[in-house]
Amino acid sequence: MLIDLPVIQEEKPSHQKKPNWLKVKLPYGEEYTRVRNIIDTHKLHTVCESAMCPNMGECWSAGTATFMILGNVCTRSCNFCAVITGKPTELDTDEPYRVAEAVQLMHLKHCVITSVNRDELKDGGASIWAKTIEEVRKLNPSTTIEVLIPDFKGKLEPLQMILEQRPDILNHNTETIPRLYRRVRPQAKFEWSMNVIKQAKNAGLRTKSGIMLGLGESREEILFVMDSLLENGCDIMTMGQYLQPTKQHLPVERYITPQEFEELKQIGLQKGFKYIESGPLVRSSYHAERQIF
Repeated sequence: MLIDLPVIQEEKPSHQKKPNWLKVKLPYGEEYTRVRNIIDTHKLHTVCESAMCPNMGECWSAGTATFMILGNVCTRSCNFCAVITGKPTELDTDEPYRVAEAVQLMHLKHCVITSVNRDELKDGGASIWAKTIEEVRKLNPSTTIEVLIPDFKGKLEPLQMILEQRPDILNHNTETIPRLYRRVRPQAKFEWSMNVIKQAKNAGLRTKSGIMLGLGESREEILFVMDSLLENGCDIMTMGQYLQPTKQHLPVERYITPQEFEELKQIGLQKGFKYIESGPLVRSSYHAERQIF
């Protein structure tokens, strides 16, 4: 059964109606229930739920999920993101062990971990990040680990704590083009994101980044981001359609066709990316297990 994505939009011209390709399957099956139980019993958060990912039904039904550490309250107020914004009240130092146990119970061959921003912490939560990678690897030595990390406000010391743990893929999303940063993610800087990728590549890690399309960017600006990522050592890129999670978030300016996503993928591969996942429903961890090479 197919359902419309939970996207609430402002009144727009008829050509802005949500296209038919933005349909997702309802969650179902034993694997979905098993993942649901593991997440709940281990008192963990997932970006699948907190960010209202359209692929949650598909991924959970396939036995996978993206863990979100450091709580579910973010200190930043990005205008595209459904994760709760506020002042976090605690730091869960036992969380790394529970994530490791959940990875083991889910029999994951490839584990993806992300987090909220914790700008109120001196290290931005990097110590919990490092401990989580360490514990997941200790309990699951054959599991590859992908981390989708914050920018740590451009600070190198917290980033270095994570790089030293040598995750198999270091992911940090650019999210959008430089011109739209103030509107889309006002507490971030494009230069910070580029430097995360650069430092990770300098450390010898496989690097990854992604952007959302449909926020008003031009083709030339997308190509500029591609070139910037490549110049800073990015190996893998993801491109997906921005979807407005609530009326309080930015509206969709344009729906990008599957054909356009494919064209951009081919352009990016020709430019030098080693792997690109590009499509309307693509998100950072979509088909992440295919990107280990």
